[in-house]
Amino acid sequence: MQLYTTDFITGKNIETIGMVTGGAVTTKHVGQDFIAGVRKLVGGEVTEYSRMQDEAQAQATLAMMEDAKRMGADAIIAIRYSIGSIEGSSKMLAFGTAVKFV
Repeated sequence: MQLYTTDFITGKNIETIGMVTGGAVTTKHVGQDFIAGVRKLVGGEVTEYSRMQDEAQAQATLAMMEDAKRMGADAIIAIRYSIGSIEGSSKMLAFGTAVKFV
């Protein structure tokens, strides 16, 4: 599955299939949450939360790709991400347009 943030693929003729989405909600265990809280007090990057966000993005991307595969897509274009939080969890939505090469 090819992934693109652009709205088209140079040199390829494509047929639009439809919108695809994938979501993920991830969280860290209490110990890592405590360490992250300490980091917030002293400053600097909160690596525990950065990793949590990266994991959520990867999971959402995989879920979006599965959605596109079910539709018979060759690629996904115009990929975007939306992030939010739910009580200490990282919520990530990936969405784009599934396309087929013609």
